[in-house]
Amino acid sequence: MALLSLTKLLLTKAPCYANNPANLKVTMRNLMSKQLVYAQFGDPLHVVKYRECAIPKLKSTEVLVRMLAAPVNPADINTIQGKYPVKVELPCIPGNEGVGIVEEVGGNVQNISKGNKVIVTKPVQGTWRDIATFDEDVLMVVPDNLGVVEAATLTVNPCTAYRMLTDFQPVKEKGLVVIQNGANSACGQNVIQICKSWGVKNINIVRNRPDIADLKKYLEDLGATYVLTEEEVRSTTIFKEKKIEKPSLALNCVGGKSSTEMLRHLQHSGKMVTYGGMSRDPVIIPTSAFIFKNVSFHGFWMTAWNEKANQADKEKMMKDIITLMCENKLKGPAHKLVKFDQYQEALGNALTTKGFIGCKYILDFSCTF
Repeated sequence: MALLSLTKLLLTKAPCYANNPANLKVTMRNLMSKQLVYAQFGDPLHVVKYRECAIPKLKSTEVLVRMLAAPVNPADINTIQGKYPVKVELPCIPGNEGVGIVEEVGGNVQNISKGNKVIVTKPVQGTWRDIATFDEDVLMVVPDNLGVVEAATLTVNPCTAYRMLTDFQPVKEKGLVVIQNGANSACGQNVIQICKSWGVKNINIVRNRPDIADLKKYLEDLGATYVLTEEEVRSTTIFKEKKIEKPSLALNCVGGKSSTEMLRHLQHSGKMVTYGGMSRDPVIIPTSAFIFKNVSFHGFWMTAWNEKANQADKEKMMKDIITLMCENKLKGPAHKLVKFDQYQEALGNALTTKGFIGCKYILDFSCTF
């Protein structure tokens, strides 16, 4: 009798739950999102903080995603520092890339279903959290067999590599040679693998280091035709000995002397594309390169391309890249998965300018704190 009385009392006190089990489900789940946030620009190690926040009820066009992984990219760091061209409203959850599994969809969501693996396709959506709500138009369903690391890092570096190898010189169609510095970077590793899959020869420049032999072998296993240190590229004889044609496309993410050395080896009417400046030194162009070699210089920013490109080009690019990944021809970058509670380790790695690590740090949400 006591148990029956208690049950009657509970139903009397909460008639809306008794009459509407769906309301009971929503209220009782009480989902909390563990997330990183910053309320001011500055040093990421100081301004990025951890917090927990209740998940609001889904809107009709929103999707609830349980995140699996999200990388820490240089652009994320620059945004937190307030140095990136994309401006955000504070407070803000950082993170531009990520992959997760759909937990729930709003009533008007058409092309995404519960259980789908999805990636975030637009920047500044705040992927550094274990549970998130996104509008359906910033998500893309990807194959279940696409690796977590590949999916988490898909929209920035593989797409950047693909576009630079497509939009400036017909390297695939004409079999032109490509040269790049920062070859052990995440984007550099993608350039090497895409070149290999297309049958394009490539020359790769890296900074010297104690384990240089291991790094060279790693890049050669990915598909590098040649790997040279910055010192070796100044004195190499591979062009004089006709071991390989001079490159027609140079990809520069370092700047300074490294970009000038690459420039020396470019073919007449070659093109240099700059997409980064890790040395923080300016790109110096000799006057003779303009006059006698007709070399041209370009910049590339993936965000700007995405804003202007048509949907057909975007879909073709994503299809090509995902196909290469699912065929195991394009692997995710050398990486380290770090637990969410060790996020400061990931931030510290992304802040380094030494260029020796060559390892992408990825926040792993499978075991949150």
